[in-house]
Amino acid sequence: MRKRPSRALPMAVVVLAAVAALPACAATAAVREPVPQTTPATAAAHATYIVTVRKDSDPAEVAERVGATPLHVYRTVLHGFAAHLSPEQVAALRAMPDVESVEADGPASGDDAPGRREYGAWGPGGR
Repeated sequence: MRKRPSRALPMAVVVLAAVAALPACAATAAVREPVPQTTPATAAAHATYIVTVRKDSDPAEVAERVGATPLHVYRTVLHGFAAHLSPEQVAALRAMPDVESVEADGPASGDDAPGRREYGAWGPGGR
């Protein structure tokens, strides 16, 4: 009586070969660089700001009114946009009635937050 070869071994070899080829394919795929929103000279000349607008205003339209190109438009937690702004654009935005705030972008920390000693880093009881 002849033993029939198992089909599991050839199938396992095919699956392993396919899995082994995945990283090689992914590594050779062409990755396109994102198109910059502003020129490097403009970005270096102007600071980045986070602008918050009223809920009934369109953040992209507010940015367009002052000639700003948003780096990002926020519509979920924050209603506004981030952009490189000149001092003149900052002044114009702060004068608009539908702009709630214009803040320079930068690192944020909760270390100096009011009540930190009372509640700790992540609520009552600290960490």
